[in-house]
Amino acid sequence: MRLYIATGDALAVAERRNGSWPVELRLVGRPTQCVAAAAGRPERIWCGTFGEGLWRSEDAGATWEPAGGASGGIAYGEVMAVAAGPAAGDGETVWAGTEPSALFRSDDAGATWRECAALRRLPSAPTWSFPPRPWTSHVRWIAPDPVVAGRVYVGIEAGGVLRTLDGGQTWEDSKPGAQRDAHTLATHRLAPDRVYEASGAGYAQSDDGGASWSRRDEGLPWRYLWGLAADPGDPETVLVSASRSARQAHDAGAAEATLYRRTAGAPWEEVRDGLPAPAGTPAYVLATHDAEPGVFYAAPHRGGVYRSEDGGRRWAPLDLRWPAGYAPRDVRGLVVAA
Repeated sequence: MRLYIATGDALAVAERRNGSWPVELRLVGRPTQCVAAAAGRPERIWCGTFGEGLWRSEDAGATWEPAGGASGGIAYGEVMAVAAGPAAGDGETVWAGTEPSALFRSDDAGATWRECAALRRLPSAPTWSFPPRPWTSHVRWIAPDPVVAGRVYVGIEAGGVLRTLDGGQTWEDSKPGAQRDAHTLATHRLAPDRVYEASGAGYAQSDDGGASWSRRDEGLPWRYLWGLAADPGDPETVLVSASRSARQAHDAGAAEATLYRRTAGAPWEEVRDGLPAPAGTPAYVLATHDAEPGVFYAAPHRGGVYRSEDGGRRWAPLDLRWPAGYAPRDVRGLVVAA
């Protein structure tokens, strides 16, 4: 497996060799924000930056080129979310979300783009606002449906969870029960209508393809959730990164975060075995890969990656060999590719 880690000032590429994970840095000096791997071509990688647009690699991260498309492409340089899909296709369809909140679609691997303009015409759009920069908001997450063609979910920070059923031509506003401060969304091949949401106010879930939502916070004393991932082999097993507040999730001086696990509808339970103590640990980014059922990866903002092979119960740090003199500044995106 290969890891791609957006560290805030580079993209780290790590591949296991003889038990350790040597790291090579790409896009050095660029404000990396998010990363995705193409569904049908894992050597095709996308990386969004804050202010320098979207970048694409066709050779597993060895070389990169701007991927904002021709004139009329991605209109903003602040690319906050990127996703390839639909996952059942050939990986040529790519979605990019920006700040201010706008969504762009490419059907030719990024050569050309078009805005899904109906998203910005939703009735709730004038109310969207990102608290640290209240005059704007952004697309925080994009989750193409792995089973139903044309169905895509978009999380706005802060504005809710939006849904399209026709590949982005028309959009539905956030439904009751979906949380406004959307941070991470996930879908699952083995639960075709399941949608998971980690938000700044707790956990929400839809079991009917986003038509309705419900809160499921039993056992969660901390409700500011950041990362989220579901076990590729078991859609009932979900992990979230939880903190008391946004400050404790993202401010290094006040950092406190931990992981919670939920399975088979039971209450959430904290997991710590092999993980750093919550005090001093900022929020985690979580990732999985379909080829590894039962395996989770977790990376706190300050760097380092932990791996669980038993559905998130026990963890061990990966032996990442960072280049001399380099330390991750702020892990913001993590992708596992075969």
